[in-house]
Amino acid sequence: MGESARERLGEWIRPDGGVVLLTVECQRGVVGAESALPELAAVARSSGALRNVARLVAAAHEADVQVIHAVAERRPDGRGANTNARLFRAAARLPVQQHSGSTAVRIAEPIEVADEDIVVRRLHGLSPLAGTDVDALLRNLGCRTLIVTGVSANVAVPNAVFDAVNLGYTVVVPGDAIAGVPADYTPAMIRNTLALVATITTTDEVLGCWKAPRRAGRAGAAGGSAGRPAAADGASRGTAGGAVSRS
Repeated sequence: MGESARERLGEWIRPDGGVVLLTVECQRGVVGAESALPELAAVARSSGALRNVARLVAAAHEADVQVIHAVAERRPDGRGANTNARLFRAAARLPVQQHSGSTAVRIAEPIEVADEDIVVRRLHGLSPLAGTDVDALLRNLGCRTLIVTGVSANVAVPNAVFDAVNLGYTVVVPGDAIAGVPADYTPAMIRNTLALVATITTTDEVLGCWKAPRRAGRAGAAGGSAGRPAAADGASRGTAGGAVSRS
């Protein structure tokens, strides 16, 4: 990334400049040890993508950048779930189900969920944004730039990127913090599709942009956090056990 591009990135993702970090389907039943999709889970871990998501989340907590975790789940009785695509029908037959309230829909290690994080759960569809609370929450939080991470580069991540761009957000994608299957599909998706609509960067470049503001924020803070935008009235904030729910 050139100097001018780095400066633009730094401006877009300033901790006090309306940036939000979104993790997509980084849940135990997807990328954890007992995943319903073991090939995807293996790639997410072996590629370093899951570890990089965890690094970004930890840095966001330290820099007072809002984190939203988008979780896909379904009711045990399947009410409200889609059946209009092969993906949905295949998912309904998997041995591990993303049932509401189960361990499968908890955020996977090594990602740490802070009290300030927002967890948004959807019961339908392919997108973390369309038909969920995410867009309204982002607007109430004053978001202008959305950093998209997680899985998969096949479906949910591009859905999130396209929807965010269509809704008017500037989108940044750390390419080493997303994963899909097969492993070589992700760089092809980034190069041929996501790079056309989003700014592609790396985890280290994002962390580098946050490092100086974080030190400045600590020096100027009198025992409290700086620059955290307040959630709107009625927006639930909490850990995976106290999530915003669509059910």
